[in-house]
Amino acid sequence: MLVAFFAPLTALALDLRIATYNVELTRKGPGLLLRDILQDKDEQIAAVIKVIIATTPDILALQNFDHDVENHALRAFQNALADQGHPMPHAFAAQPNAGLTTGLDMDGNGRLNEGRDAQGYGRFTGQGGMAVLSRYPLGDVRNFTDFLWKDLPGAIPPTLNGAPFPSAQVFNIQRLSSVAHWDVPVHLPDDRVLHVLTFHATTPVFDGDEDRNGRRNHDEIAFWQRYLRGDLPAAPPNGPVVIAGDANLDPADGDGRREAIQGLLRDPRLQDPKPQRTGAAHPNAPPQTSDPALDTVDWPDPEPGDLRVSYVLPDRALNVTGTGVFWPDPDDPMHGPVTTASRHRLVWVDLGF
Repeated sequence: MLVAFFAPLTALALDLRIATYNVELTRKGPGLLLRDILQDKDEQIAAVIKVIIATTPDILALQNFDHDVENHALRAFQNALADQGHPMPHAFAAQPNAGLTTGLDMDGNGRLNEGRDAQGYGRFTGQGGMAVLSRYPLGDVRNFTDFLWKDLPGAIPPTLNGAPFPSAQVFNIQRLSSVAHWDVPVHLPDDRVLHVLTFHATTPVFDGDEDRNGRRNHDEIAFWQRYLRGDLPAAPPNGPVVIAGDANLDPADGDGRREAIQGLLRDPRLQDPKPQRTGAAHPNAPPQTSDPALDTVDWPDPEPGDLRVSYVLPDRALNVTGTGVFWPDPDDPMHGPVTTASRHRLVWVDLGF
């Protein structure tokens, strides 16, 4: 007689590494990034791949990765990663606002068809786009790329002499995202779903007294708080979230409206595990005051200097088991590839489910 024994069904233990990385894989024209990946001779691309392989993320949000309509460059990059032993077979990318032409003088300088006259800065459509790579399947993405700036509750749009800057016509069609805002559901084992909220905010400088970029950067960051609170037409995610992206803003140093990132770091739904660099941190040059161990980008000193601009912020309900900013010491064999790859450093958070 056969006797069957059934163990109780429990969720599988899962260790998950989520990372964000501004790879600066942007080129001077469409199709050039694909060319460089396929030729397999570009030192920067090879260095980026080495960094990703060394850090072994399960889910990776990429910024400054040129987009093409059919994601040829992204698929070629996936193949290159797989060839080096780190397959990430699932991916999402969509046309960003970066380089998306408008036909209007969006920056108010009296000239048309410049990089700053696109919905987000870019010399061609898709320059400096975004992507998400994953070891696990992805669900239906909520894409907020076409969300208008004027529709954000509590927005602080630019004005000059009491009028919309540069014009009411411009602001009526101005999208909020300089690149994109996405809610990417990742389907984990046992039907668990993790929502990766990713974006790349504009730099808060390179504008005039109207502070167009500073205000837009503020509101791009504030978008996530409005989303999580249910203040937008789209309902907040039903399940745990992780924000992973480049906010282009330090909570203590550098230019910009720092209250935006300070508010996000204090959001009651999120936790800030404060990833620290893997190598020794050296004191930042004045006037910076924040902990240099938290910096994520190597910009020239003294200004803007090294800053914390990239973030991985998990849901407060999630269990953080490890963190890091991949920034090896000069005597580490990976120091060369890291500095060749990008001025930015890959930031990761490990979660235990």
